[in-house]
Amino acid sequence: MKLFEIIRNYWKVLITVTVMVVIAIVFLKKGPPEQEQPAAHIEQMTLPVNAVIHQVQSKPAASIVPVVGTVMSEETVNLSARIPATVSKVLAVTGKKVSRGETLVILDDREIREQVSAAEAQFKQADSEYQRAKKLMDARATTQQAMEMAESMVNAAKAQLDRAKVMMSYTVITSPMDGIVTERKVEAGDLASPGQMLASIYDPSHMRLECPVPVRLVDKLSPGKLMEVVLDRPAKTFKGKVSEIVGEVDAITRTQKIKISLEGTGSDVLPGSFGRLYIEDDPVESIFIPVTAVYRTGQLEIVQAVDGNSVIKRMVKTGVVLDGQVEILAGLKNGEKILVNPVKGD
Repeated sequence: MKLFEIIRNYWKVLITVTVMVVIAIVFLKKGPPEQEQPAAHIEQMTLPVNAVIHQVQSKPAASIVPVVGTVMSEETVNLSARIPATVSKVLAVTGKKVSRGETLVILDDREIREQVSAAEAQFKQADSEYQRAKKLMDARATTQQAMEMAESMVNAAKAQLDRAKVMMSYTVITSPMDGIVTERKVEAGDLASPGQMLASIYDPSHMRLECPVPVRLVDKLSPGKLMEVVLDRPAKTFKGKVSEIVGEVDAITRTQKIKISLEGTGSDVLPGSFGRLYIEDDPVESIFIPVTAVYRTGQLEIVQAVDGNSVIKRMVKTGVVLDGQVEILAGLKNGEKILVNPVKGD
């Protein structure tokens, strides 16, 4: 009986394993249930009546390379203290126009006034001794040595007085030019140290764009060449002229600094403003379409491509804009058709 039960249990296990193997083989041959793939959704509409259609054409065009830069004043002055003194008054106001010679900062001059008074008294005494020695010399009642000593004393006293007066002039800081105050670094009561900046002034009538230009494009520019510069603030295009090409190449960025003098800027162009310079590179195959054919939906740039009697939305990537035409960097190819005036009411 025991032998019979062992054989029976053995056959049960063998049959179970065999069934599982067969099921696995069938499943592997058939594969898992196929999932339905969602159909691609194409947003389209019927071609409007009397639609203006533009056929995309690729043609050689000058490659325009944008280079970013910073607006600076050609003449900026940082006014610094020359003597250690307490600040008495600050008349400079940030953003205010100032004239040449206008007082901006006044330092405490009491100590220097005392030095001037002492120097004046010393000079007066030395001059008196010199005049007395001169009379004695004319009367041959003194020696040449005494006369020279009196003259030396009066000259030293005069130099000391002049120096004190110069120090006095350092207590009143004035504007060296017509301009606009960009910064004031001190307030009344502050202690000014020699070399410490008190205020900064720039000339708004002479502004320039400084930008690092890749070395390969530097040969496209030359001193005196007329350029167009686009600023973000104010959002305006200015004419400019290449005034300087710095001879040194930046070893890290492989660029050279180019300075473009701007015309007709006025006081609304501030130092530090962001600007772009567009440099024309060698011609390449490019696609340009009317700017009206591109519109935005959020961050996406869209055109409407024509396919028979249908219009299909197409995402594109744009480049520079020139004379009412925008460069298409991606999304369209030669021969395709688009609407010049897209239908945006959907």
